[in-house]
Parts: sequence; structure tokens; C-alpha cells
Amino acid sequence: MKILVTGAAGFIGSMQGIRLLDRGDEVIGIDNLNDYYDVNLKLARLARLQTYPHFKFIKLDIADRQAVADLFAKENPQRVIHLAAQAGVRYSITNPHAYIDSNIVGFINILEGCRYHNIEHLVYASSSSVYGANTRMPFSVHDNVDHPVSLYAASKKANELMAHTYSYLYNLPTTGLRFFTVYGPWGRPDMSPILFAHNIMQGKPIDVFNYGNHRRDFTYIDDIVTGVTKVVDKPAQANPNWASENPDPGTSTSPYRVYNIGNNNPVHLLHFIEALENAIGKKAIKNFLPMQPGDVPDTYADVSDLIAEFDYKPSTPLEVGVNAFVEWYKALYKAC
Repeated sequence: MKILVTGAAGFIGSMQGIRLLDRGDEVIGIDNLNDYYDVNLKLARLARLQTYPHFKFIKLDIADRQAVADLFAKENPQRVIHLAAQAGVRYSITNPHAYIDSNIVGFINILEGCRYHNIEHLVYASSSSVYGANTRMPFSVHDNVDHPVSLYAASKKANELMAHTYSYLYNLPTTGLRFFTVYGPWGRPDMSPILFAHNIMQGKPIDVFNYGNHRRDFTYIDDIVTGVTKVVDKPAQANPNWASENPDPGTSTSPYRVYNIGNNNPVHLLHFIEALENAIGKKAIKNFLPMQPGDVPDTYADVSDLIAEFDYKPSTPLEVGVNAFVEWYKALYKAC
């Protein structure tokens, strides 16, 4: 297939592109290469993709309506994996407009491109952050998610609503994937694994929020891209049993679906830090702090729908994933 991957220089986008190219797909990758974090890391990810003859990169900002329209008209992809977004919960507290530009304006531009060019399936990144103030565990896509606690989460919930509208009005198959905490080689330097690894290796303190009482459904990157690949191959279908008097938030009478994609095995933050310490061979100096605004204490994915419909089975043990991440980090940054 010819697949458009947005955010192709990002963590998940670059790894997803490689998985598709390895199986023989043609990939059109777009990214605006902004400086939210180290552009050199983005360029290094991009360089790996550019070794494939069936990969084409276009530098493009999804908030640019005309550029996105021209892209769809010229490249005519069959399916779209939309991963480009302004990420980060804490960054959204101080830079809210960046989330509207990328996550709302950018997403409507992608939806319009799909609408006018007969896209067979749009798969897009949502987030576990949409569960917000929910406390019932594990988080289920069949639960209401109307109480976000950060603008980032609100923007992702808005994406789900926008996607449903296009599925309903234009019969566009859309699937939203609520990513839980993704880690592994080529990860984002603003996320805790790299922040922790860097400071542990340098003998500097690490900030441990919520006094270490967080639990996160850490999911290894290879398990994530396996799941995304399975999903893009199976366009969303309408749920014939959907009932308006008892509406299911995860499905619809339209070709619209939402799934959690995670490890279904929450890990205490302190246990994750311990795995990092063991892989690095050095103890962390911990600076315990209260929970940050917009954060949630626990994430725990109910992935039963993804298992039942796609045979999705995360298989990477935490220690194996952390060891692979540390080996990559040492090699890339020449750490010792």
C-alpha cells in the first residue's frame, strides 16, 4: 500500500515508518521538524527512513491548510497514519496555542484531505490522557471521557469527536488509538526514560513526581508499532449493535472505532526507575516532588477489544525493553 505517515520524524512515526517499509509498503512521511525538542534527534530518525527507496519525505506543517491539500492531491495515498501532534501534558500548561494549531487545526486539515481523496482508512493518535479525572481501572474505551485535566488531553478528545463526525457524514473509516506510556530506543528526550537515564549516568538528581506513587502502563515501542500495523490493515467498521439509548463511546453506527493500545500491566514508577538503574549499573539520586498540574496518578489500559479484534499481544518484558533502550541511549549519545 501507499501510506501517508504524519510525524514521520517523531518517535512512534519513525519506527512505524520502518515497520511499513520493511514489509514492502510505500511510505510518504511528513514532519515540520519543529524545535520542541532536539531537531538533531529527529534528523537522525529521518536518516534511517531515508535509506529505503520506497520512502519519500516532505517537510510540511499540518496546520498549513493549502500545503496539506496539495499533499493529498499530489501523493494520493491509500491510507493515513496520523501521528503528528504537539505532545506533552506539562508543555500545554504554558503553551496552549501550540496545541490548537497542531492538534485541532492540523487535524481538521488531515480529515479534509481524507474526505476529498477517498482514503480507505485513517488511523490517528489519541492518548491515555483523555481519561483525565477517571479513576476506575483499567481504563476502558467504553467509559465516558468528558473530564480532561489538561489542554493536551482535551485536544485529543476533540480529535476523537472530529473523527466521528467525518465517519458519520462522509463514511470515512477512522480509528483512534489511545496510546499509553510508550518507551524504547529513539524515544523523545522530554519524556522520563531519557531524562532519568541522562541524570543517572551523570550522577545528577532525577525529579520523581507524586513522590514516586505514579503507576504507568509502560509499553515498548515494538509492541506499539505491531499494534498500529494490525489496525491500519483493517479499516474501521460500524457497530450494528450500537444503541442510541445506551451509546457506546468506543464504537458507532458509523465506521468509527477507538481502542486503547498499551501493555495492560501498570508498573510503579519506582520499579521502572529500578529497572533503569540495573540496566545502567548506577543508582539514581531521587528528588521526590508532588504531582504536577494536569498529571494523573495512574494509567492502566484495558486492551481486551484490541486483543479480540486484532490478536494484539504486547510481548516485551519491562527489563528487556529497558535494557534495549539503555543500550541505544549509550550508543547514540556516547554516554558511559
